[in-house]
Amino acid sequence: MKTENSKQLFEEAKKAIPGGVNSPVRAFGSVKKDYPIFIERAKGSKIYDEDGNEYIDCIGSWGPMILGHNYPEVLECIKKEVEKGTSFGLPTKKEVELAELVKDCFPSIEKLRLTTSGTEAAMAAVRVARAYTGKNKILKFEGCYHGHSDSLMVKAGSGLLTFEHQDSNGITDGVMKDTITLPFGDIKKVRELFEKEKDIACIILEPIPANMGLIETEKEYLEELRKVTEKENVLLIFDEVISGFRVALGGAQQLYGITPDLTVLGKIIGGGYPVGGFGGREDIMNLISPLGNVYHAGTLSGNPVSVAAGIKTISILKDNPNMYTKLNEKVAQFVKKLEELIKKYNISATVNSAGSLFTIFFSDKKVKNLDDAINTSDEMYNIYFDTMTENGIMVPPSKYEAHFISIIHTEEEMQKILEITEKAFQKMRK
Repeated sequence: MKTENSKQLFEEAKKAIPGGVNSPVRAFGSVKKDYPIFIERAKGSKIYDEDGNEYIDCIGSWGPMILGHNYPEVLECIKKEVEKGTSFGLPTKKEVELAELVKDCFPSIEKLRLTTSGTEAAMAAVRVARAYTGKNKILKFEGCYHGHSDSLMVKAGSGLLTFEHQDSNGITDGVMKDTITLPFGDIKKVRELFEKEKDIACIILEPIPANMGLIETEKEYLEELRKVTEKENVLLIFDEVISGFRVALGGAQQLYGITPDLTVLGKIIGGGYPVGGFGGREDIMNLISPLGNVYHAGTLSGNPVSVAAGIKTISILKDNPNMYTKLNEKVAQFVKKLEELIKKYNISATVNSAGSLFTIFFSDKKVKNLDDAINTSDEMYNIYFDTMTENGIMVPPSKYEAHFISIIHTEEEMQKILEITEKAFQKMRK
C-alpha cells in the first residue's frame, strides 16, 4: 500500500504545526511510524487517505460516528443549516431543542449548558462542583482522560500514555496538589482517602474508561462511589463524552442504573461536529452565570451547525432503539469470534468490550486498570496495527485507545476485520 502523499504532507506539516499534528495520537509515534496517514474524505464505514487508499474505519473519530460518516439524513440537515449561517454569537431555537432532547435521554440532567468541546465541558463541571460544595480538591482516577485543562491532566490517559507520560508539563504545583488520583476500580482506597481528606469537591470519572484502552466497569464499583459521595457531600461527575449515546441512549448511567450529580458530554451530541455540554441537577446548574456567579462563556457554544447535526443524530437514535440492539449484538458476536481466534493461535491477548466499543490488549491477564494497560505488549500491538492498516483496516494508532464500530459496518466488513486480525496473529506466531 503506497502512502507517499501522506509522507510528503507530514514533512510539510512539521514546518507549520508542532509535531506535524494537531492532536498527539495522530502522529502514529506510538506504533513506531515515521509519518501518519492523512485522511482526505469519509463515507459510511470507510475512510480514504490522500493516496486514494480505502480503509474500513474502526476509529469513528473516537466515538461520535455511531451512524457512520456522512449519514444521509444528517448530511442533508447540515447542508441546509450552513446556508442559514454558521455562527451568530446569539441564542437560537435549536439550542433549546437540543437541550430538551438531551434531557429527555438523560433524566439526571435537569439543565444543560452547551460548550464547544468535551474538554471545556469537563473543566466547567469541575468549576461548578467546587462552587457548589465550597471545597477545593478533586478526585480523579489514573488513566481516565477528561480533556486537557490543567486540573484534569494529572495522571490522565489517552495521548499522554501514548507518549509515555502521565502528567503534562506546564501545570503548577498548586493545581497538582488540588488533584488527587487513585487507581480505577479500587473502592477501598477511595474510602481510605475520605477518612482523612475532607476538602474534596467532586469525584470525576469515565464510568466506562476508554482512554487507557477500554476498561470494563463493575456496577458495584459505581454504586459504592455513589454512596461515598452522598455520605461525604461530594458531587459525582460522570464524564460520558465517549459512553454517552454510545453504549446506550442514556449512556453508562442508564446501563448501570446510577444517577450522577453532573454529566459531561461531547462528540456525539453534535453528530461528529465540534460540541460539548455539561448538565445535572437544577440547583447545581443554577450557579452558572448569568443566574449565578460561576462564569462560563463561549462565542461558539451551541454553534448552530453542530447543534443541528446533534438534534438529527440523537433523534435518529431515539426513534430507532433497535439500532442499539443490533449494533451491540454485532459487536458482541465479533468479540466472541475474536476471542476464539486468540485461543486458536494461543496468542497472549484479551478483549475488553462495552456496547459497540472494544479493545484488544496483548497481555496474558485481564486488563482492569492503568498499570495492567501499561504492561501490555507494544511489539504485538505494532504487528497488529501494521497488518491491519496494510490490509485496509484503520485501527487506533495506540494501544491505549478503543475501537469503535458503527451501525453502517456490514457483516462482510466485520468478517474482513477478523480475517486480517487472523493474519496479524499468524505473524505473531512466527
